[in-house]
Amino acid sequence: MDLTDFTARLSRDRLAAIVRGRSADAALRTVLTLVEEGIGLVEVSLNTDDACGVIARAARAVGEDAFVGAGTVVTRDDLLRAQDAGATWVVTPTGGDAVAAAAQRGLPVLAGALTPTEAAAAMAAGATAVKLFPASLGGPAYLRALKDPFPDMPLVPVGGVDADLAPDYFAAGALAVGVGSPLVGDAAHGGDLDGLRVRARLFRAVCRGEEPGA
Repeated sequence: MDLTDFTARLSRDRLAAIVRGRSADAALRTVLTLVEEGIGLVEVSLNTDDACGVIARAARAVGEDAFVGAGTVVTRDDLLRAQDAGATWVVTPTGGDAVAAAAQRGLPVLAGALTPTEAAAAMAAGATAVKLFPASLGGPAYLRALKDPFPDMPLVPVGGVDADLAPDYFAAGALAVGVGSPLVGDAAHGGDLDGLRVRARLFRAVCRGEEPGA
């Protein structure tokens, strides 16, 4: 994937969905439902059951309608497995070898960091954006403080971001938000897809600054 295409999509949609599930089939249905509801960036965590299989099937199914990524990418081997499966972007929980490896292979990468030192190191290693995690520790106020020394750093808070908090993060300077359970609920474990559709529409509207249901 062209890095410009990914950055443009992230800047436009301002939302990356995180799918982590105990059932491969349920995780796949969750990804496809999110894409049907207009969520264009969906990450499948590698600790999902048969994660690479889910990524491969999802990528084939959605084609150019969405970008399917891999999350919880820790090592270079994780990265290679995910890319071979069809992941077009990756998310890491820390800096680590996977960030530099993704950058070397031209894959967009959201690199996990919390402190200013970690965030700066992630960008220096080639991160496309910093996954501020766990964002719930400091909330929007912490992100705003981090933007003071790094006004141009693209920050994507992840962890504890719900539909009520997302606008506060945007106001604090977040490029986008990464959302797991507040969006996905129990769908990736075989739960309610109708509820998932309702939440997807809500998050999509909130992140695009639209009125829900408009």
